[in-house]
Amino acid sequence: MKETIWTLSIILIAIIIVTILYKIAKNKQPNKDFSGIQYRVKVWWGMYVVFFFATLFSTKLSLLSIMLLSYFALNEYFSMMKTRKSDRRLFLWAYLMIPVQYFWIYIGWYGMFIVFIPVYVFLFLPLPRIIRKGTVGFLRSVSFTQWGMMLMVFGLSHLAYYQFASPEHGSYLVLFLIILTQANDVIQYLISLYWGKRKVVPSANPYITWEGFIGGMLMTTIISFLLYPYLTPFALNFGILSGIIVSLAGFAGSLTISVLKRDLLIGNKEKQELLKGRYLSRIDSLTYTSPIFFHIIRYYFDFM
Repeated sequence: MKETIWTLSIILIAIIIVTILYKIAKNKQPNKDFSGIQYRVKVWWGMYVVFFFATLFSTKLSLLSIMLLSYFALNEYFSMMKTRKSDRRLFLWAYLMIPVQYFWIYIGWYGMFIVFIPVYVFLFLPLPRIIRKGTVGFLRSVSFTQWGMMLMVFGLSHLAYYQFASPEHGSYLVLFLIILTQANDVIQYLISLYWGKRKVVPSANPYITWEGFIGGMLMTTIISFLLYPYLTPFALNFGILSGIIVSLAGFAGSLTISVLKRDLLIGNKEKQELLKGRYLSRIDSLTYTSPIFFHIIRYYFDFM
């Protein structure tokens, strides 16, 4: 318990310091766009609260928190789509699948957890859209819904499974993953903002550059090297490799969500501004890093 309290205290101090530095930088450089940092700082405070309750009180509370995060992220995702009345039944069924997915985590049924959305939901979710709703726009609405379920529900639900798969190390692995993911995003953003020249995909994400990507990967790997002895049971080689894995996965997740948002909000600048910096902008990288890191750990280590 003492180690947990010390860890939580150090994290709290670190977040407070970063928040103060962000405020100072924003005041001294008002012409710079620090919106990306602002969103990440808000994420850190939210994740800290979840981790606080998960480690000191109950993994069930953490499960509920992440389930609500999936709901809000999926709801925001659906709000971007130009929908018809025929899509509403499909969306309702998608929402109903969220507690079912998290129920498999609660009872520890890994086999069903891992196939429920990719197999059963994929095969049977189209039925509510087919019955008495015709064929117009069928492929677009169904594929759109399934993409959302995979990213916002299946991907994020892995955050909750760490603690059930490994009660001893799970909460610290989640903390380790979140720190690396968020640090990678912020470092990529800052390097791209100050020194970036070659944009990776300017049509999807105008902020990330190749300089930011490479710098983010190097710094995330260093942070992983510094933190792994305290937050993970990993050896040196995997402690270093973790930074590379999270950086690559986070980069892919950030770009993918950016492309999805750009595609769905083309010609709708009002809604684009309204949704700027909300759930999808804050957890985009985690939709990729959570499942990829989880399955690599589960494959190579017995404690998962």
